[in-house]
Amino acid sequence: MRKKELYDRVIAYFEQAMPVAETELHYEDPFQLLVAVILSAQCTDKRVNMITPALFRDFPTAEAMAATTPDVVYEYIRSVSYPNNKAKHLVGMAQMLVRDYGGQVPDTLEELVKLPGVGRKTANVIQSVVFHKAAMAVDTHVFRVSHRIGLVPGTCTTPLATEKHLTRYIPEALIPKAHHWLILHGRYVCTARNPKCDKCGLNGICQASLKAKI
Repeated sequence: MRKKELYDRVIAYFEQAMPVAETELHYEDPFQLLVAVILSAQCTDKRVNMITPALFRDFPTAEAMAATTPDVVYEYIRSVSYPNNKAKHLVGMAQMLVRDYGGQVPDTLEELVKLPGVGRKTANVIQSVVFHKAAMAVDTHVFRVSHRIGLVPGTCTTPLATEKHLTRYIPEALIPKAHHWLILHGRYVCTARNPKCDKCGLNGICQASLKAKI
């Protein structure tokens, strides 16, 4: 199957099976989403959603979080992975937002990655979800699923290479939604250890499933 045909068929499937695809993190504004995404690194969205209500209640803005300390924030987020580092990142991020951006979340990759705790993946999530830009955040789910389906070749050994390959073939207008398609598919169907191939609508299109039948 040619690459374009594979992409067309995968996109057609997701358009029908998952017409609404969006982040499962709970937030009310760009600052809260940025906090939630930083907390979600190597942690489940479910866990993050359990702790953010209290955190957002007491620190609803960058100004409020910038005025506290990592030790205080730690008590709110202690049940997530790497709470010490994330507490430092959150306060440092909030202080930089206040100092350099008037308390507002910037909308470019270059500015976002300057913030403590924000790498390319997190920056792309913010660009995509908040600012509706054609940015593809590649987390472990996206990386795994795109390789299994055959959307990217084995030579794409890094998240950046995977991101560039996906954005080359996915129509620009669909990239923000496609990011969530791949994440949610990886989270609930194409799981790491026991993928539910028998229940997958891509069975027979997915390159991994075709190889398994040989």
